[in-house]
Amino acid sequence: MQGAIASLARHPSGETTLTDVSSQVEREQSNTLARGPFQKFLRTIGPGFITGASDDDPSGIGTYSQAGAQLGFNIGWTMVMAFPLMAAIQEISARIGRTTGKGISGNLVKYYSVPLLYFIVILLFIANVINIGADLSAMADALNLLVGGPSSVYVVAFALVSVTAIVFLHYSRYVTILKWTTLSLFAYVIAMFLAKVSWTDALSGLVVPRVQWNGTFMAHRSGLPC
Repeated sequence: MQGAIASLARHPSGETTLTDVSSQVEREQSNTLARGPFQKFLRTIGPGFITGASDDDPSGIGTYSQAGAQLGFNIGWTMVMAFPLMAAIQEISARIGRTTGKGISGNLVKYYSVPLLYFIVILLFIANVINIGADLSAMADALNLLVGGPSSVYVVAFALVSVTAIVFLHYSRYVTILKWTTLSLFAYVIAMFLAKVSWTDALSGLVVPRVQWNGTFMAHRSGLPC
């Protein structure tokens, strides 16, 4: 990634494109040989696997836990409806970025007015700041439940570790760490079997729509991506 940034700095037009970054990253990855089928598999799935896993962020997990605790399986049917829409948005976004070599701001400024661009970017900035703050807070609270101590200190510590890793670790090293940390998602599978789930109720909640006309249901429905 450092090499990609350097190459973009020498770009004659001075324009940053996702295509340039992607090409540089692929060249850096190809410099190291994958040994064995498992490493080849990890190399093949690439950043998409990490991006998908990162969607289960701490703030999202907290939301899912609250929804399950308060509503049980009654909200499961919304996954069936929302998943195709969510998958379509992910696919459209990926194809736009891959085809144009630009992000949302680069495409907006090309086809729409500058005020609209600033408005969208400001909204995204606010949403991302709030989401990052919620993630750090959720991680700090989880660590507080395990070992005790001040959550505010944990928030600062997690933030410093994250920023340090992003800034100072080489891309190839950082992506390796991220790939292995995605194995933590298997905790969902383990927890599912340890929790003694009533599969009959779970299936019923998945296929039988149940709407509760109260603030709790509507709040969780708006906060759940799927």
